[in-house]
Amino acid sequence: MTAPGPAPAPVAVPARAGRLRRPSRRGLLTALAAALLLLALVAVRVLVGTPMVPVDLALRVIGGEQIPGISFIVMDHRLPTAAVALLAGVAFGLSGTVFQTLLRNPLASPDVIGVTLGASAGAVIAMAFFAADGRALFWCALLGGLATAALLMIVAGVDRPGSAGAVDNRFVLVGIGIAAALSALVSYLLTRLSLQSAGDAMHWLIGSLSSSTWERAAVLAIALAVLIPALSLLVVRLRILQLGDDTATSLGLPVPRTRIALILVAVTLSALTVAVTGPLSFVAFLAGPIARMLAGRPSFALAAVVGAVIVLLADIAGQNLFGGTELPAGVVTGALGAPFLLWMLTRTPTSGSGR
Repeated sequence: MTAPGPAPAPVAVPARAGRLRRPSRRGLLTALAAALLLLALVAVRVLVGTPMVPVDLALRVIGGEQIPGISFIVMDHRLPTAAVALLAGVAFGLSGTVFQTLLRNPLASPDVIGVTLGASAGAVIAMAFFAADGRALFWCALLGGLATAALLMIVAGVDRPGSAGAVDNRFVLVGIGIAAALSALVSYLLTRLSLQSAGDAMHWLIGSLSSSTWERAAVLAIALAVLIPALSLLVVRLRILQLGDDTATSLGLPVPRTRIALILVAVTLSALTVAVTGPLSFVAFLAGPIARMLAGRPSFALAAVVGAVIVLLADIAGQNLFGGTELPAGVVTGALGAPFLLWMLTRTPTSGSGR
């Protein structure tokens, strides 16, 4: 009677994947502190401004009591703005972190690789040729972002075999080229608009929360309710994908389909938000690296909170720190993001692994 052969050895998964799954105490404490800061900023956005709203009156209005003047300020203006800012920041933070993690490049974000400009170009085309506004403008911006993503994936060949680094670098380089072309297209279209339409388009292109409503907040909330669970399922595959295409394939992961699914989720998050708020510059770019520095490693949850904090801070600063002048949130985020981008360029190799 022959002895049974040795049992097959299990597939060894590098320890790094395990470390990415375990929440650290530092990460949990940082996320808790960021969440408390986020709640404080929402309260500041509702209470601070011209006029100031006393805390007790704000609580009574939120509780359902009608107070002339205060009810309009809180429920129809400031609270919807705070809700849109929070949801937009979450969406931008998640979108940027997906791109930066997937492409192993901290400089990769919807702003840099053209997705945001694609959504902006879709909106400006709709304004220039169809006099679109409201819901039509929303759908055109969304379709512009998705079309840009499709072009990116086709030209970069994310579904073709090849080393992970080559695919990632090709995607970023193609994105930068497409972004340059879209920027030129948007500039040309602005010259073809009437003076009033060009002014409206420029205001939208800056990125602003001034037209926030409960309806727009609901659009973002529904989108996040669908996309965040989808992303949470894909994050497990993303961590396996970080081990390299060959290792991921040997573990049974369909690499091209996984990469395309992650890109589509990230693009939809970004394009939907741009359609609602306009392109809030650099929020998606800033959230991921800041969260990484705070937590000591990549964190999608913390990046979402950091994105919301950035947008709320930018909106509060733009509304209250410049005297009688109210600046759109996009101006403030752009002012914050430009020096941070230069700092990142001096410290991070663009072809690195995203460390």
